[in-house]
Amino acid sequence: MKSILKTSIIALVSAFVAVWVFSRIQEKNSVYTTSTAQVVPTSFSVPTTTVSAMSTDFTVAAEKTIDAVVHITNTSVGNPRQPNNIWEFFYNSPRREYPKIGMGSGVIVSSDGYIITNNHVIENASEIEVTTNDNKVYDAELVGTDPSADIAVLRINSNQVFPYVRFADSDLTRIGEWVLAVGNPYNLNSTVTAGIISAKSRDLNSYDSKNQSFIQTDAAVNSGNSGGALVNLDGDLIGINTAITSNGMGTFIGYSFAVPSNMARKIYEDIVEFGNVQKALLGVTGNGLDARIAEELGIEETEGFYVAGLEESMGAKEAGMQEEDVIIKINEAPIRKFADLTGYLGSKRPGDRVNVTFLRNGEEKTLSVELKRTPFINYYGMRLRELTKKEAKKLDLSEGVHVAAVQNGRLYRRGVQEGDVLLSVNGKDIASTDDVLALDEDSIYELEFMNQDKERMRFIFE
Repeated sequence: MKSILKTSIIALVSAFVAVWVFSRIQEKNSVYTTSTAQVVPTSFSVPTTTVSAMSTDFTVAAEKTIDAVVHITNTSVGNPRQPNNIWEFFYNSPRREYPKIGMGSGVIVSSDGYIITNNHVIENASEIEVTTNDNKVYDAELVGTDPSADIAVLRINSNQVFPYVRFADSDLTRIGEWVLAVGNPYNLNSTVTAGIISAKSRDLNSYDSKNQSFIQTDAAVNSGNSGGALVNLDGDLIGINTAITSNGMGTFIGYSFAVPSNMARKIYEDIVEFGNVQKALLGVTGNGLDARIAEELGIEETEGFYVAGLEESMGAKEAGMQEEDVIIKINEAPIRKFADLTGYLGSKRPGDRVNVTFLRNGEEKTLSVELKRTPFINYYGMRLRELTKKEAKKLDLSEGVHVAAVQNGRLYRRGVQEGDVLLSVNGKDIASTDDVLALDEDSIYELEFMNQDKERMRFIFE
């Protein structure tokens, strides 16, 4: 009995000691675990001063757009099939021409069925068919194109009243703004994808002759989306989807590019009203600035357009602009690079007046400049204009056209340079740019030039 009592007393004392030691340890730890504790009410809410995120409900924009975006099928005739063997060649077997089918998208922009799409969607088409979102098929006719901007205008052959997309002012779009791309990738009709505007005035190739000033987005755009709509959250048109960054397989890998709606609208209206595109120019030549170019020129400005030259009888020279001026703004649009300049002027017409703000010797000045029709044509990789009386007298010529730029690598390697004069094409004398445009550049076999040393150069192509 004594043994049991003794054991019980020892057990109770041990338990008491253990509880006391544990409580002391907990008290010590509480210094680190409970001293910063806060009571948070279950009704806790974000302070009202926080800016709320923009609505990301795309349903209204999609519903307003989807019926006005069409699927375009372009049928063109391919090259004749070559003879399979020597017997077919000698026996003059019929050589069949096989049709090629191209597909893309288009945007109806008027109730009477005018469509804006990309030039490359309908290029060389012999037949054009349009399929609307309700699966109705119509024939369409080509009204006109502007290959330099990759824009074409079609019209549906029908008296039906069509749903259409309204134009928005693409100059008012902002980087970070939500947008929708609507088109027909891989024959998946009426596909809608979303993204944001990643950049503006994007030029994909600074060395080509095309006026590129794309809106860049991260909305998914793939093969078949070309010519489709880029719209804002109101469902209004801000661009025509045109190109993508690709790994060579023609699939989307991050960014897509759209012709701004202001440029597309101006081209569309010109083609419908005049039958061609009325291009307007300031009459300046030069470069967009960056740190490297600024260092080479010995100037401090690293943004803007540096005026290296002025065209005779054009608005900039007549208004009083000078070489070495740096254009920084046209009207209220900032000009930071060349694409800003071409993009803004792409929405203007000859006869329009703009306020050009520029820096001259560090001082800011503004002049009102009348935009004039471009004196240039593009032909066989050359930029040509009429020969002035002064230039003709200097070279003892009575006719010919001035070579303002050479993008044709074959001609450049043979010594054709800016300032040379094109005298004849295929043996036919050239007196004006109209004479040049009347000749098919796909069938050229002979060109004759005169250089600045009055030396004649004749090139014969096989």
